[in-house]
Amino acid sequence: MAILTIRTLGDPILRSKATPVTAFDDDLAQLASDMHETMHAAPGVGLAASQVGRLVRVFVYDSGDEGERGTLVNPEIVWASEETEEAEEGCLSLPGTYYPVTRAIAVKVRAQELSGAPIEKEVEGFLARIFQHEIDHLDGILFIDRLAPELRKEAMKALRDQDFGMSPPPRAKASKTL
Repeated sequence: MAILTIRTLGDPILRSKATPVTAFDDDLAQLASDMHETMHAAPGVGLAASQVGRLVRVFVYDSGDEGERGTLVNPEIVWASEETEEAEEGCLSLPGTYYPVTRAIAVKVRAQELSGAPIEKEVEGFLARIFQHEIDHLDGILFIDRLAPELRKEAMKALRDQDFGMSPPPRAKASKTL
Protein backbone atom coordinates (compact mmCIF):
# COMPACT_ATOMS: atom_id res chain seq x y z
CA MET A 1 0.00 0.00 0.00
CA ALA A 2 1.14 3.53 -0.70
CA ILE A 3 -0.01 7.05 -0.05
CA LEU A 4 -0.46 8.80 -3.39
CA THR A 5 0.01 12.48 -4.19
CA ILE A 6 -3.29 14.36 -4.30
CA ARG A 7 -3.52 16.75 -7.25
CA THR A 8 -4.69 20.29 -6.47
CA LEU A 9 -6.55 22.98 -8.36
CA GLY A 10 -4.57 24.12 -11.37
CA ASP A 11 -3.59 20.58 -12.37
CA PRO A 12 -5.30 19.99 -15.75
CA ILE A 13 -6.08 16.36 -14.90
CA LEU A 14 -8.76 17.62 -12.48
CA ARG A 15 -10.62 19.15 -15.44
CA SER A 16 -10.39 16.01 -17.57
CA LYS A 17 -13.06 13.36 -18.02
CA ALA A 18 -12.01 9.90 -16.82
CA THR A 19 -12.28 6.85 -19.06
CA PRO A 20 -14.16 3.67 -18.13
CA VAL A 21 -12.25 0.82 -16.53
CA THR A 22 -12.05 -2.28 -18.72
CA ALA A 23 -9.46 -4.38 -16.85
CA PHE A 24 -10.59 -5.69 -13.46
CA ASP A 25 -7.20 -6.93 -12.33
CA ASP A 26 -4.58 -6.69 -9.59
CA ASP A 27 -3.53 -3.22 -10.78
CA LEU A 28 -7.07 -1.94 -10.23
CA ALA A 29 -7.24 -3.57 -6.78
CA GLN A 30 -3.88 -1.98 -5.88
CA LEU A 31 -5.04 1.44 -7.07
CA ALA A 32 -8.19 1.16 -4.93
CA SER A 33 -6.16 0.04 -1.91
CA ASP A 34 -3.72 2.94 -2.33
CA MET A 35 -6.61 5.37 -2.79
CA HIS A 36 -8.25 4.20 0.45
CA GLU A 37 -4.97 4.66 2.31
CA THR A 38 -4.47 8.10 0.76
CA MET A 39 -8.05 9.17 1.57
CA HIS A 40 -7.73 8.13 5.22
CA ALA A 41 -4.31 9.77 5.60
CA ALA A 42 -5.54 13.10 4.15
CA PRO A 43 -8.09 12.72 5.94
CA GLY A 44 -11.13 12.70 3.69
CA VAL A 45 -14.40 10.88 3.07
CA GLY A 46 -14.06 10.33 -0.67
CA LEU A 47 -11.36 10.30 -3.33
CA ALA A 48 -11.62 9.98 -7.11
CA ALA A 49 -8.86 8.41 -9.19
CA SER A 50 -8.38 11.66 -11.12
CA GLN A 51 -7.39 13.33 -7.84
CA VAL A 52 -4.36 11.04 -7.69
CA GLY A 53 -3.47 11.43 -11.34
CA ARG A 54 -5.28 8.43 -12.83
CA LEU A 55 -7.94 9.16 -15.44
CA VAL A 56 -10.07 6.09 -14.80
CA ARG A 57 -13.64 5.98 -13.48
CA VAL A 58 -12.99 4.82 -9.92
CA PHE A 59 -13.70 6.39 -6.55
CA VAL A 60 -13.39 5.29 -2.96
CA TYR A 61 -15.48 6.47 -0.03
CA ASP A 62 -15.83 6.16 3.73
CA SER A 63 -18.62 8.19 5.30
CA GLY A 64 -17.56 7.19 8.80
CA ASP A 65 -20.69 5.09 9.29
CA GLU A 66 -20.33 1.34 9.70
CA GLY A 67 -20.69 -0.42 6.37
CA GLU A 68 -20.65 2.83 4.39
CA ARG A 69 -17.23 2.50 2.79
CA GLY A 70 -16.09 0.98 -0.43
CA THR A 71 -14.95 1.38 -4.02
CA LEU A 72 -17.12 2.05 -7.05
CA VAL A 73 -15.88 1.43 -10.59
CA ASN A 74 -17.50 3.04 -13.65
CA PRO A 75 -20.20 4.74 -11.54
CA GLU A 76 -23.09 6.62 -13.08
CA ILE A 77 -26.03 8.32 -11.44
CA VAL A 78 -29.19 6.76 -12.86
CA TRP A 79 -31.65 8.61 -10.64
CA ALA A 80 -31.52 11.68 -8.41
CA SER A 81 -34.23 12.93 -6.10
CA GLU A 82 -35.96 16.17 -7.00
CA GLU A 83 -35.53 17.24 -3.39
CA THR A 84 -32.24 19.01 -2.82
CA GLU A 85 -30.28 20.28 0.13
CA GLU A 86 -27.56 22.87 0.53
CA ALA A 87 -24.58 21.92 2.69
CA GLU A 88 -20.97 22.98 2.99
CA GLU A 89 -18.47 20.94 1.00
CA GLY A 90 -14.72 20.82 0.88
CA CYS A 91 -12.32 18.93 -1.34
CA LEU A 92 -8.92 17.33 -0.89
CA SER A 93 -7.89 18.99 -4.18
CA LEU A 94 -8.80 22.44 -2.80
CA PRO A 95 -7.46 22.20 0.77
CA GLY A 96 -9.00 24.63 3.24
CA THR A 97 -11.75 25.68 0.82
CA TYR A 98 -15.38 25.23 1.91
CA TYR A 99 -18.57 26.49 0.28
CA PRO A 100 -22.28 25.60 0.36
CA VAL A 101 -23.32 23.37 -2.55
CA THR A 102 -26.85 22.30 -3.47
CA ARG A 103 -27.19 18.61 -4.32
CA ALA A 104 -29.91 15.96 -4.54
CA ILE A 105 -30.60 14.41 -1.13
CA ALA A 106 -30.77 10.89 -2.62
CA VAL A 107 -29.28 9.18 -5.68
CA LYS A 108 -29.20 5.75 -7.26
CA VAL A 109 -25.84 4.80 -8.70
CA ARG A 110 -25.11 1.97 -11.10
CA ALA A 111 -21.47 0.81 -11.01
CA GLN A 112 -19.20 -2.19 -10.79
CA GLU A 113 -17.29 -3.73 -7.93
CA LEU A 114 -13.54 -4.32 -8.10
CA SER A 115 -14.32 -7.79 -9.44
CA GLY A 116 -16.32 -6.30 -12.31
CA ALA A 117 -19.64 -7.49 -10.88
CA PRO A 118 -22.50 -5.02 -11.43
CA ILE A 119 -23.88 -3.19 -8.42
CA GLU A 120 -26.60 -0.63 -7.75
CA LYS A 121 -26.63 1.52 -4.65
CA GLU A 122 -29.39 3.86 -3.56
CA VAL A 123 -28.01 6.28 -0.99
CA GLU A 124 -29.19 9.42 0.76
CA GLY A 125 -27.91 12.21 2.93
CA PHE A 126 -24.18 12.59 3.44
CA LEU A 127 -23.34 9.47 1.42
CA ALA A 128 -25.40 10.75 -1.54
CA ARG A 129 -23.42 14.00 -1.35
CA ILE A 130 -20.12 12.09 -1.37
CA PHE A 131 -21.18 10.03 -4.40
CA GLN A 132 -22.26 13.12 -6.36
CA HIS A 133 -19.05 14.99 -5.48
CA GLU A 134 -16.79 12.09 -6.52
CA ILE A 135 -18.68 11.35 -9.75
CA ASP A 136 -18.34 15.04 -10.60
CA HIS A 137 -14.55 14.62 -10.25
CA LEU A 138 -14.65 11.75 -12.75
CA ASP A 139 -16.35 14.13 -15.19
CA GLY A 140 -13.81 16.93 -14.66
CA ILE A 141 -16.18 18.97 -12.49
CA LEU A 142 -15.10 20.53 -9.18
CA PHE A 143 -17.52 21.46 -6.42
CA ILE A 144 -16.83 25.16 -6.96
CA ASP A 145 -18.37 24.74 -10.43
CA ARG A 146 -21.68 23.96 -8.68
CA LEU A 147 -21.80 27.26 -6.77
CA ALA A 148 -24.27 30.04 -7.49
CA PRO A 149 -22.69 32.55 -9.94
CA GLU A 150 -21.90 35.31 -7.41
CA LEU A 151 -20.53 32.84 -4.87
CA ARG A 152 -18.47 31.13 -7.58
CA LYS A 153 -16.96 34.49 -8.54
CA GLU A 154 -16.06 35.08 -4.87
CA ALA A 155 -14.59 31.57 -4.56
CA MET A 156 -12.47 31.94 -7.70
CA LYS A 157 -11.07 35.25 -6.43
CA ALA A 158 -10.23 33.69 -3.07
CA LEU A 159 -8.56 30.73 -4.80
CA ARG A 160 -6.53 33.05 -7.04
CA ASP A 161 -5.47 34.97 -3.93
CA GLN A 162 -4.26 31.67 -2.46
CA ASP A 163 -2.44 31.04 -5.78
CA PHE A 164 -3.85 27.56 -6.32
CA GLY A 165 -1.94 27.26 -9.60
CA MET A 166 -4.45 29.62 -11.18
CA SER A 167 -2.18 32.60 -11.79
CA PRO A 168 -1.26 33.22 -15.39
CA PRO A 169 2.30 32.17 -16.21
CA PRO A 170 4.84 35.00 -16.01
CA ARG A 171 5.58 36.63 -19.34
CA ALA A 172 9.03 36.00 -20.72
CA LYS A 173 11.08 39.17 -20.88
CA ALA A 174 12.38 40.11 -24.27
CA SER A 175 16.09 39.70 -24.57
CA LYS A 176 18.18 42.43 -26.15
CA THR A 177 20.92 39.94 -26.83
CA LEU A 178 21.02 38.71 -30.42
